[in-house]
Amino acid sequence: MSESKASSKSEALLSDDLPLTDELIVDYLQAHPEFFQRNGELLTQLKLADNQRGVVSLVERQQQQLRKKVHDLEEEITQLMAIANHNEQLFSLYNDLYLRLIDCNSIAEIVDCLHTTTTELLSLANCRLWLSEEFAVEHQHLSSQDCRGVMQNRLTKDDYYFGRLQQSEHQLIFDTPGTGSVVLIKLTQAKQELGFIAIASDDAEHFDPRMDTLLLSQFRKLVAKLLSKQSDSNK
Repeated sequence: MSESKASSKSEALLSDDLPLTDELIVDYLQAHPEFFQRNGELLTQLKLADNQRGVVSLVERQQQQLRKKVHDLEEEITQLMAIANHNEQLFSLYNDLYLRLIDCNSIAEIVDCLHTTTTELLSLANCRLWLSEEFAVEHQHLSSQDCRGVMQNRLTKDDYYFGRLQQSEHQLIFDTPGTGSVVLIKLTQAKQELGFIAIASDDAEHFDPRMDTLLLSQFRKLVAKLLSKQSDSNK
């Protein structure tokens, strides 16, 4: 509110025939901050209703509000520190995974590395890969079923899918029914679709569409490149 408007309202407050309202009182005090300097004793005399303590002074109410602000700030800082610590651990895990993947000498080793990391280090329920026919590789953690329909249904427009699958889709990928959530990560190299990684959690809320994909973006590019490289070397 501008000073001119506040001043005009505060002047109107002095009129005998104008009813007092909360808005007029607020406008007057905002336009005359020196009011409490002239009436300092009022600060200690004012009594305010309090749900827990019955009645408190204005000074006590201010102290309560300040303590609440400090408490809220402390909680926010604690949450931010927890998030930062989690992100640091996650970043370290990804770095270690990248180094292990680079050292892999076959597609089977890559698949084993991904499965071990997701199920043992991240304590997730399962990890499967589905690869296109050109790879012609058999492995216990590679889906042996034709999952092209799942890829077309879930990954045609996006590089990731977070959430729950239909029971038939889950059965097709993991060979078992599931009630939790999954993330599907599309693998592409030179605009060619290689397949996808499927990671499952028993928690239906674990993989959420709002999840950040920055680290996953780097991860999927590396895996796709390494798989393509191993495939070329086997030809």
